[in-house]
Amino acid sequence: MIQSMTGYGKTLVVYNGKKINIEIKSLNSKQLDLTTRIAPLYREKEMEVRQIIAEKLLRGKVEFCIWVEKDAAVEAAPVNVALMQSYYNQLQTFADKNRLTGIDWMQTLIRMPDVLSKAEVEVLDEEEWTAVRQGVVEAVRNLVDFRTQEGAALEKKFSEKIDNIEQLLASVEPFEKSRVEKIRNRIVDGLKQIPEAEYDKNRLEQELIYYIEKLDISEEKQRLTNHLKYFRETMNDQPGQGKKLGFIAQEMGREINTTGSKSNQAEMQNIVVKMKDELEQIKEQVLNAL
Repeated sequence: MIQSMTGYGKTLVVYNGKKINIEIKSLNSKQLDLTTRIAPLYREKEMEVRQIIAEKLLRGKVEFCIWVEKDAAVEAAPVNVALMQSYYNQLQTFADKNRLTGIDWMQTLIRMPDVLSKAEVEVLDEEEWTAVRQGVVEAVRNLVDFRTQEGAALEKKFSEKIDNIEQLLASVEPFEKSRVEKIRNRIVDGLKQIPEAEYDKNRLEQELIYYIEKLDISEEKQRLTNHLKYFRETMNDQPGQGKKLGFIAQEMGREINTTGSKSNQAEMQNIVVKMKDELEQIKEQVLNAL
């Protein structure tokens, strides 16, 4: 079963009023190219996150992100009431002594140092990390499922193109057989147009056989047939066969090109062009195969 390298996965973990978003997406790449953006609280677990991803995603340009949305009530900075009261008492005494009036006490007190104290630095506990880690695993699994769906579409596309090349290859045979007779007749007719030319018919037959053997494409057809079969077999292997499929497609291209160079007949060359077009579409899509 083929998997695509293109995929997307996301999960949401809710823990103690926090919404922890976990997102992962991937595109094609020759190897695993992983970049991460992780909220500060979970940054100490980055190596563990990378290991989880690397175990499931063999290749691809992967972007992974964890960010946190906190409930407003949880996120709000607490008011230090005792300190605020102390500031007020001191300022009120100062205002009375200096006969100051019209003071907006609320605005003044809020701006005093440490009245709105920041929340304490968070420490990651094991229970929270267990929940987040499960979210990471689920996001990766969602991405793999996405890749599998995309891979099924790739496999269908590849099968269609392989079928087309096989049909085109079979259509070469009638022209291949008639081509031999046409070559023979063309050479003999050319010699007849030179009345004074003398030649040994046996030697002519030997030269014709040698020339026709050089144009024979039987081996190319057999090798191409084998490559098509091997491509199908490889598609049914375990995920991670994208590179191998690419190599097989290259070998298919060599046999098609050689067939084209030996095809001195317009009909055969047209068929070769069509085979090249089908193969080119395979090569484009195989870059996305894992």
